Amino acid sequence: MGFGGISIWQLLIVLVIVLLLFGTKRLKSIGSDLGNAVKGFRGAMAESEKEDEEPKKLDEASAKRTADGEAVAGSTAAKDKEKV
Repeated sequence: MGFGGISIWQLLIVLVIVLLLFGTKRLKSIGSDLGNAVKGFRGAMAESEKEDEEPKKLDEASAKRTADGEAVAGSTAAKDKEKV
């Protein structure tokens, strides 16, 4: 028994049939296209994670500045200081 009730011989037969249907040239192009798609997806996910981290860093920096007594333009702390 192999993967979920499929033996190695059955997988080899399916592989040979796919190879005969598509040919090596087309399978190579399909593989490279699939690899490029996965690479692009990973890059987009990494870029998305970087974008998610940037606002957190900015929020932490502005919170630290307001805690230290510096007024941040547009914040409620800055507006409250101007009123006093």
